[in-house]
Amino acid sequence: MRETNQYARQLSGAEIEAGLHRDFIGGMWEEIGKLQFDFLRQQGLLPEHKLLDIGCGALRGGVHFVAYLDPGNYYGLDLNSSLLEAGRRELALAGLTHKNPHLAVSDSFALQKFGQTFDYLLAVSVFTHVFTNDILSCLRAAREVLAVDGRFFASFFCAPHSVHLAPIIHEPGSVKTEYGRDPFHYSTDEMRMLAEDAGLSVRVIGQWNHPRAQQILVFSR
Repeated sequence: MRETNQYARQLSGAEIEAGLHRDFIGGMWEEIGKLQFDFLRQQGLLPEHKLLDIGCGALRGGVHFVAYLDPGNYYGLDLNSSLLEAGRRELALAGLTHKNPHLAVSDSFALQKFGQTFDYLLAVSVFTHVFTNDILSCLRAAREVLAVDGRFFASFFCAPHSVHLAPIIHEPGSVKTEYGRDPFHYSTDEMRMLAEDAGLSVRVIGQWNHPRAQQILVFSR
């Protein structure tokens, strides 16, 4: 996966101790973390389900999921190893290390490295930062690890039509997106095309109260 912003920069131990990872991943630590958790609960997530959090970062949402899921049922994947270290610190501060979450580094959507199939997959603020070929790679990998009746929820910035070359300002949040520059926007038709190529079906959920106007899709086998 090609990283298009500064996300791949490794944070120092001192920066992690100071809690700077919370701002590094975009801030709104409590608001967006709780949003992810509440949304998947509404979508039927139960403690016995296995969840793979793609682009889990420093576990902004992961802390909530680890607390809720049965021990060993949370899996997190990210390309930035320092953010996973920050996530481990967050878990320790929350007294959750006994829940045995599984965390791994991958810069290529190697979702199969856990050797598991998953009831739920989640990718928040991932498709917003990568090109379409990376999204396709992620969807193809997701199909291999998604349980037969599993679902994959992914957020994105929505464009009104395909190959929308003009910048878009999304409200709330005033985030400016472009077709060829991070952060990216894509149309629902483009997402359907990518899903079809990966052997998945997709449904547009749309708004889910994201504070920066990211919309959400659900993919299934």
